[in-house]
Amino acid sequence: MERFNRSFDFDWRLYGADIQGSVAYAKALARAGIITAEERDLLIEGLSRVRAEFECGTFQPAPGDEDIHTGVERRLQELIGPVAGKLHTGRSRNDQVVTDIRLYLMEHLDRLDGLLTDLQEAIVEQAEAHLDLLMPGYTHLQRAQPVRFSHWLLSTFWMFQRDWERLRDARHRMAVCPLGSGALAGHSLGIDREFLARELGFRAISENSIDGVSDRDFILEVLSGGAILGIHLSRLAEDLILYASAEFGFVELSEAYSTGSSLMPQKKNPDSAELMRGKAGRLVGNLVSLLVTAKGLPSAYDKDLQEDKEPLFDTLNTLELMLPVAAEMIRTLRVHPDRMRAALEDSMLATDLADYLVRKGIPFRQAHHLVGQVVRYGIEEGKALRDLSLAEWQRFSPLFEADVADVLDFERSVEQKDSPGGTARSAVEAQIARARELMAS
Repeated sequence: MERFNRSFDFDWRLYGADIQGSVAYAKALARAGIITAEERDLLIEGLSRVRAEFECGTFQPAPGDEDIHTGVERRLQELIGPVAGKLHTGRSRNDQVVTDIRLYLMEHLDRLDGLLTDLQEAIVEQAEAHLDLLMPGYTHLQRAQPVRFSHWLLSTFWMFQRDWERLRDARHRMAVCPLGSGALAGHSLGIDREFLARELGFRAISENSIDGVSDRDFILEVLSGGAILGIHLSRLAEDLILYASAEFGFVELSEAYSTGSSLMPQKKNPDSAELMRGKAGRLVGNLVSLLVTAKGLPSAYDKDLQEDKEPLFDTLNTLELMLPVAAEMIRTLRVHPDRMRAALEDSMLATDLADYLVRKGIPFRQAHHLVGQVVRYGIEEGKALRDLSLAEWQRFSPLFEADVADVLDFERSVEQKDSPGGTARSAVEAQIARARELMAS
């Protein structure tokens, strides 16, 4: 049972937040007249010594250290004596642990904020460096329409921007101080909860003591945001794996982010991207794990909530590994313009041909049908659309005139998509400007 109940082996990493919360609580106890100023100072000095032991790796857990909170309190008593027992006055592990997790998570979300911004910066840098490079755009993994490589790359910027916003929103909601909620019924010794919130960097206090000790929505939000971010990283990785294959050859991953085969000397495997794709699964699993744990809990604190930490820590660890790799994988990406240009084919301009007929007054559905017939004819005859004679075009409609040849231009096709969010150069430049504005905010 002792082994089953023990969480120190994984929650020890909360030591910084636990000590930070205890220092603030010691100050609040002194403000309420529950301990003297001398006792407060002794507690704070002792807590600083415990922190130093953790930071230099000399802290020695004892067999009875059920969790980080009992471990810190036990060591504090060894260092300063019986006055350590006063630190827990009016405080429960229920409000203590949830305060610790909020503090810990706020710090780590600030770190993820920076890592996400660095990934976005790498994306924008590559987009700017290849602003005029054209490539096939795909739907259903079939060649669809020509786009700019920069436009495709920037599509991932906006996915990561939503991830950044989700995590920022989650951080705002988690910055609520539950300390002073006690076990579930509140505090009876006059503790100043507003002072505690200010001292610890929270924006508000929890409004209900039962909800204060039992709320884990903020962890679920982070796990959800982490799972979505993982899926976005996985989708980016999947595209890069395809585009780096010999069949595409659009890009090449740096040697630093690739590995060789143990058997085949010629292989250059995109392991960084494949691991990214694989680790997305564990991020989704962490979310599902805690959702299932939380779904049937009665009110207030229940020991089931000990299970909130391992999926949370794993998600943070995983993202803090994935994001720097993703950023450098993009930053060091080598692009092959010739392979992208060679993959463009006339059939990708079919929509432009339909628009050509629409401008001449034909309803789009009819124009779509006519162009489909022309494309099929070209395939049957083994001809590219640009190789068809005017007479062959006019077999399908007299509205096809000599200027139809002007439509068969990839650059022209891309430049006509000049609406905001489109793939024209001006629209992509506007995207980049907006992206830089957001990263600077």
